[in-house]
Amino acid sequence: MFVSDCLNVNKLGHLTIGGMDTVALAEQYGTPLYVMDEAQIRSNCRKYKNSIDRFYSGNGIAAYASKALCCKALCKIAMEEGMGLDVVSGGELHTAMSVGFPPEHIFYHGNNKTVEELVTALQYGVGRIVVDNLTELDVLNQLASAQGKNVSIFFRVKPGIDAHTHEFIRTGQIDSKFGLALETGEAMQAVKLASAYKNITLKGLHCHIGSQIFDIEPFELAAQVMLGFIADIKRETGMELQELNLGGGFGIKYVPDHQPVEYDRYMERVSKVVHQTCAQLGLQIPYIIIEPGRSVVGNAGITLYTIGAVKNIPNVRTYVSVDGGMTDNPRYALYHSEYHALVANKANQQRDMTVTVAGKCCESGDLIGEGMLIQKAQAGDILAVLATGAYNYSMSSNYNRLPKPPVVMVKDGESRVVIKRETYDDILKNDLL
Repeated sequence: MFVSDCLNVNKLGHLTIGGMDTVALAEQYGTPLYVMDEAQIRSNCRKYKNSIDRFYSGNGIAAYASKALCCKALCKIAMEEGMGLDVVSGGELHTAMSVGFPPEHIFYHGNNKTVEELVTALQYGVGRIVVDNLTELDVLNQLASAQGKNVSIFFRVKPGIDAHTHEFIRTGQIDSKFGLALETGEAMQAVKLASAYKNITLKGLHCHIGSQIFDIEPFELAAQVMLGFIADIKRETGMELQELNLGGGFGIKYVPDHQPVEYDRYMERVSKVVHQTCAQLGLQIPYIIIEPGRSVVGNAGITLYTIGAVKNIPNVRTYVSVDGGMTDNPRYALYHSEYHALVANKANQQRDMTVTVAGKCCESGDLIGEGMLIQKAQAGDILAVLATGAYNYSMSSNYNRLPKPPVVMVKDGESRVVIKRETYDDILKNDLL
């Protein structure tokens, strides 16, 4: 029934997260409400860190992909758990630096970083800037020269892997806005150009083949391709790159039918490919970076709503409307993403009502899901949508001028607000007459 170990049902028949009653949380903080289990997040971080220690003898780092959920509390947890950090904007970098995150452990991504963002990254001393294209390479060299600095970079390379996910979240194939292509010779051209720039040091390569991937084979193939390119670089230039960032994209369980592979199993199998391929190609084992995001926070979060109208259209469907919607969870509208939901105050009852969960926005496509099986629902019930810790708050909006919900963290029987609920005045604060 549940998609995460941090969820359970108490003696009142209420859904709990981290041992805390979700109905009580909804009463205390109001709805819509994001709730995150800190122990689950930390456990997920440790699984990745331990796998680096186990399968690469500590020669690497797991960097939390903060786009999944970026706030001060998450950056601080990642730092305390010995993770690196993947950022993709000036805002994410600023958030990280606001809690004192070590800049040398930050990896700065993005296909169109602005000059201002690159200048800031240089000023902070970001550990690795992941260069996406030749224009960025040239601009970055000029900016580094102006600051009298030498900047360490990776190149983002498209390994040509189809990860079999939704077309919007496949990023490793040649027809992608991200990265440099191998097939056209563009990636090798970039490597040779970088070696000629005085203010650039090429440290390694990066790839990312997609998101919400359940198969291990695409990750194995990507590792082979990237190591093959490192060998090609060594053969053509004499330079052997010492770092390899294999990205993230590990799938999580959104619904009970999803069966993601245990993350250490991913790590074990890919590490075998890395070791075998390096031996075959005469390469040293590079420093390995991975970038889990969704799999760190996704299953640690839920969203709580209050049910309003229940509208039955005979022989068509039953709509259950909630006090949130695409403003706090746009993923169904974007990807038709699957979710599992239940009535939190009736969690011990049978799920025998098939519904479409509708949001409150003035938009026909404002749905959380269709054909969802939940307990018999009525106005005033609390609906819990599970596995919403990743990309829900991050992608939230103020459409229809709806305030964003708060994020509450639970740990050891206590709860605290880590992102405040927006007010109507918050929405107005940048308006001018």
